[in-house]
Amino acid sequence: MTDSSPSGSNPDEMTLDQIRQILAPSLPEHVAFDGWSDQALALAAYQHKIPIERARLAFHDGRIQMIDGWFAAVDKALSEKAASLSLDDMKVRDKIQTLVMARFEIMQPYREALRRALSILMTPSHIAHSSQLSWHTADLIWKLAGDKSTNFSYYTRRLSLDAIFMATLYVYLDDKDAELSNTRQFLARRIQNLMRFHKVKSWFSRPEESKFSFSRLLGRLRYPDK
Repeated sequence: MTDSSPSGSNPDEMTLDQIRQILAPSLPEHVAFDGWSDQALALAAYQHKIPIERARLAFHDGRIQMIDGWFAAVDKALSEKAASLSLDDMKVRDKIQTLVMARFEIMQPYREALRRALSILMTPSHIAHSSQLSWHTADLIWKLAGDKSTNFSYYTRRLSLDAIFMATLYVYLDDKDAELSNTRQFLARRIQNLMRFHKVKSWFSRPEESKFSFSRLLGRLRYPDK
């Protein structure tokens, strides 16, 4: 194991937030063997030369706080990676697909840790919290894709992507292909449906005079302009 804590930093002088930010990315390395447990936290703390007492204080809410910390680290990594993805040159659907797949690729080395995290988050006592996390993921992806909507579309886009992300997540966990081809194909189909839905929805929201009207067409054919 390597020590990647800040050079010259003293754990006793770090804030609890700083300790969480240091330990969170390393937790999934140990979760595959020890679960989201105190043992995994102890190994991550040892890796970064942080006293276990300080580590436990930083994650005093236990495994849910550990999972939250890791997901926050994944979000940070995704935000940093987005800058190198040339998103400005892509269509919206391609931006969304690229960002979702980038998030999966960041988590790829730790799929067992993700599987264990979901088994905890999907229990009845944590369903509400799980929903908040998936909403946050959808919101982040739309924002990284350049979405600036503030009206009702803000919510419908995120709700739709939330559902797509969660459905794709389970395909991803079972995808044995090294290139995640099954995940990519499944995601592409779902995003295509999402784009088609929003296109139809925007058509229905257009002014009446700009929509196609069969009765107006018949009228024009019967009484053509002079």
